[in-house]
Amino acid sequence: MQASRTRLFKEYKEVQREKAIDSDIQLVCDDTNIFKWTALIKGPSETPYEGGVFQLAFAIPEHYPLQPPQVLFLTKIFHPNVHFKTGEICLDILKNAWSPAWTLQSVCRAIIALMAHPEPDSPLNCDSGNLLRSGDVRGYQTMARMYTRLAAMPKKRFLFVGD
Repeated sequence: MQASRTRLFKEYKEVQREKAIDSDIQLVCDDTNIFKWTALIKGPSETPYEGGVFQLAFAIPEHYPLQPPQVLFLTKIFHPNVHFKTGEICLDILKNAWSPAWTLQSVCRAIIALMAHPEPDSPLNCDSGNLLRSGDVRGYQTMARMYTRLAAMPKKRFLFVGD
């Protein structure tokens, strides 16, 4: 467990250094538990997620980096590789293709890449996967854009005359 802590503290320092460089990812360590992190990632441009900010939760196992972190979307997202209710992500590096070379920051980058390039043949969200597999890209993008607006975009307050 000490090796895990050492690695996580190293990653924490790296995240602090890279804050200004990678503005699409904001990783934050829990103040009381180095094994719990959250991230805010920006939806990739030219996708239905563009303009959205999505929150992820990281649960780091005691044997990290030998075992992958568990990562969930806390923000609702309509995507073939994300379970709509639980936020579970189907991504090979979080399962059988994990390597200790991956960092929490690089996992965030991989999730952003997955958002831009969904894999409809291994869906956790069958509705989303079926739209893409049947060739209804417009239907998929419309649904994904709608959920991005509803769940991942800042709420705007409307001002009325007299307010």
